[in-house]
Amino acid sequence: MANISYTRTQRLVGTAVLVALIIVLQTVGSGIHFGPFTPTLSLVPIIIGAVLFGPMVGGFLGLVFSVVVLIAVISGADAGSAMMFTQNPAATVFICLVKGTAAGCLAGLVAEYISKKNLTAAVVLAAIVAPVTNTGLFCIGMLIFFKNLLIQWGEASGFTNSFVYIFIGLIGMNFIVELIIDIVLSPVIVRIISVLKKNR
Repeated sequence: MANISYTRTQRLVGTAVLVALIIVLQTVGSGIHFGPFTPTLSLVPIIIGAVLFGPMVGGFLGLVFSVVVLIAVISGADAGSAMMFTQNPAATVFICLVKGTAAGCLAGLVAEYISKKNLTAAVVLAAIVAPVTNTGLFCIGMLIFFKNLLIQWGEASGFTNSFVYIFIGLIGMNFIVELIIDIVLSPVIVRIISVLKKNR
């Protein structure tokens, strides 16, 4: 919990472990599929860090996640995002960095306030806020900077409305599966945090 007193060493070690988890889950975990879906599992360590250490660490972990995503975009590992980068590099970098950082920071702010009353509720809400913020800011960024690209992708997928495409075609069930996974894993996160609290 954000209001638990941790030593500087505990925070540094804990943050370092979570950074390593984010890198592994985002690079290796991107090949993990749940049927046709590839949810962002690296949000889980961001949520843990946000609840344990607060919005500053949550935001930092979100930034680490964003940088790893950005490297994949620039390297061409993600074809769709690579098209975005080719069309507007500055906007692509901006969206990548802001959405992940904001997701971790906002999850931490919510957890910091709610955890004073109920740890489980804090974790569940943080698990909802993180993916909603990450995906929501991506959608907003796409609509602002890449509407023409959205129209092209939508038409290629049989959609005539870019708003309908972004919520059904581009995000759709993948986001729902991602959100469900984060919520389902909430009890596990609560258990981890409870153990760390006892051993702090």
